[in-house]
Amino acid sequence: MNATQTGLLAGLILGTAGAVGGFTGFLIALLVGAVGLVIGRILDGELEIGDILGRGRDK
Repeated sequence: MNATQTGLLAGLILGTAGAVGGFTGFLIALLVGAVGLVIGRILDGELEIGDILGRGRDK
């Protein structure tokens, strides 16, 4: 799945959350999506937990 398809899917899901749950549902879906993005990047090795906590890698 490329970035365009991923963005389209995310937009459709957020739009559905906004239509069904109102603005609060939209915000909850957005928050859960952001958390999922961070967890996915950590699992893929593209983001270190220390980067999030402000303790970058010193080499």
